[in-house]
Amino acid sequence: MANIIAIVGRPNVGKSTLFNRLTESRKAIVDDFSGVTRDRHYGVAEWTDKQFTVIDTGGYVANSEDVFEAAIREQVVIAIEEASVILFMVDVITGITDLDDEIAQLLRRSKKPVFIVVNKVDNTSLENDAAVFYGFGLGEIYSISSMTGSGTGDLLDEVISHFEDVPLEENGLPKLTIVGRPNVGKSSLINALMGQERNIVTPIAGTTRDSIHIHYNQFGHEFMFIDTAGLRKKTKVKENIEFYSVMRTIKALEEADVVILMIDAMEGLEAQDVNIFHLAEKNKKGIVILVNKWDLVEKDNKTMKAFEEQIRQKLQPFTDVPIVFTSVLNKQRIFKAVETALEVFKNRGKKVPTSKLNDVMLPIIEKYPPPALKGKYIKVKYVTQINASSPMFAFFCNLPQYIKEPYKRFIENKLRENFDFNGVPIQIYFRQK
Repeated sequence: MANIIAIVGRPNVGKSTLFNRLTESRKAIVDDFSGVTRDRHYGVAEWTDKQFTVIDTGGYVANSEDVFEAAIREQVVIAIEEASVILFMVDVITGITDLDDEIAQLLRRSKKPVFIVVNKVDNTSLENDAAVFYGFGLGEIYSISSMTGSGTGDLLDEVISHFEDVPLEENGLPKLTIVGRPNVGKSSLINALMGQERNIVTPIAGTTRDSIHIHYNQFGHEFMFIDTAGLRKKTKVKENIEFYSVMRTIKALEEADVVILMIDAMEGLEAQDVNIFHLAEKNKKGIVILVNKWDLVEKDNKTMKAFEEQIRQKLQPFTDVPIVFTSVLNKQRIFKAVETALEVFKNRGKKVPTSKLNDVMLPIIEKYPPPALKGKYIKVKYVTQINASSPMFAFFCNLPQYIKEPYKRFIENKLRENFDFNGVPIQIYFRQK
């Protein structure tokens, strides 16, 4: 079960500022005008060793006055359905508005934990003004200032206590999920692999659509597919589709070991694909890129190479990922995709013996040591792999604080050259010895 926090509320209450603070990024655009959030509305955050995904719903509202409030309501409905915890953000300066009241009404009916986050409480006199929000009858209120960060720690302590524990591995089978933009051929791929039409249709509006786990056991391969099919009825066309599909993607992605990112050969790798890729990388998942509809591309003998180069260019700095070209329609190379994903799963769980690591890496480091800083020389004594669900390595040395990013990247490349970690994010730590 993925832990997703959705920040909801009317425009301009400070959702993006809180999002930036939680994900420690400056990627959302923050401005004092209503409705400026437009890009990159989800990120990974961590609090006391628990990782979770944060979604800033503000970014998904169509910027036109009439659609505005309807779109906000829709998002609250989707957030209630898909998120594990909802942060309902309000502004202490403006007090309760009609739109706040409406959102509160939707949240009252939800079964999800809701936290009222009163923003812009920058001094003690405003602390008293915050009490008005108890009027929603939604329980405890949390006064914060998303600009300075005061109050966010107490809020997060409480929030993570409501997370569900991630269940232990389902009988240890690899869990694969297919993600990608709408209409790229995800369901068709699953249908082609399973050899049957498995389109799940829920005729009742509002039935929960958690991801579906499909047990695959054919042709000598056995794994779990996590499918996020179960799309909703077409009657709600005005629904915020982008927001909805992002919520589904994140859920599937967090449960998986390996993410198969499917892209359309005719459209190439788009911004949203790159976002999903980085989210999978941040969550330390194995990744395979699947270029579908390759049969529609006019080709010569250089086309595939050029296309691959283009993709890797956009994925930098993590480019050691397999790229498979398929046509689901013609069932071309679809089993190759599965085999590649299972290889990546193996790489993700790979443990390199300490003696072998040191035999290979120490001579390399000796030959190309980290650059000296202020006349101080860095000596790396030994290397070991940390026991974790994805590859992590600790390099013990005398002055870890002097090691810069480019050298870390050099070390990562050398690890990749000598031990096959294709498709898997690697983490490298330099520790004091």
